[in-house]
Amino acid sequence: MNVFGVDIGGSGIKGAPVDLDKGDLAEARHKVLTPHPSSPDAVAGCVKEVVTHFGWSGPVGVTFPGVVTGGTTRTAANVDARWVGRDAQSTLSYLLGLPVTVLNDADAAGVAEMSFGAGRGRGGTVILLTFGTGIGSAVFTDGKLVPNTELGHLELGGHEAEKRASSKAKEDEDLGWHHWARRVEKYLAHVEMLFSPELFIIGGGVSRKAEKFLPLIEGVRAEMVPAQLQNNAGIVGAAMAAAVAVGKG
Repeated sequence: MNVFGVDIGGSGIKGAPVDLDKGDLAEARHKVLTPHPSSPDAVAGCVKEVVTHFGWSGPVGVTFPGVVTGGTTRTAANVDARWVGRDAQSTLSYLLGLPVTVLNDADAAGVAEMSFGAGRGRGGTVILLTFGTGIGSAVFTDGKLVPNTELGHLELGGHEAEKRASSKAKEDEDLGWHHWARRVEKYLAHVEMLFSPELFIIGGGVSRKAEKFLPLIEGVRAEMVPAQLQNNAGIVGAAMAAAVAVGKG
């Protein structure tokens, strides 16, 4: 069964039909740049562009880089502040003329990884962290999601962690892999001290280059593995949520 997933990020908006039997994209994804300013109307227009690119007519799952409760976006750290308090689900459903389900982006990626990727079959405490424009998080206890954790906003050394250890910070400050790995190491050690996970899953676009930085991280007791679905995890998780919402998942 195919369901459509869209992943809204701080730099790009990408989507594709997802084969939920395989947990993978059914077609090559289509991506557009996130508009600036990233107002609700501008971003919604980009979501529509991605969906109509495939001529899709069916349920759509959409991720959002912030806290989402009941389809309403409660925070907006890396997109326009006008998203705060917006009923994103109704806005997108109306614009697309299709049933839409909206959820936190890292939660979507985490659910996909726990079902089809690096967390499949794992019990105990598992934390997925997505390193991108910010740092997203998804926390699982024995396979059950604790939603909207937002661990990228933990303060570390007087700074919000995602301002220092996201892949955007690496790019903006032109950090080498060793320098950036030291920052990621401090962040992971801090999260580990708070939650004592058995497994860290490292996601986001940078997971494609995990071999360049994961071996450099020391002193973290938890197992660390790259996300298997890499940067498609959010799309897959969004489609999974949409399927559940319409009773097909």
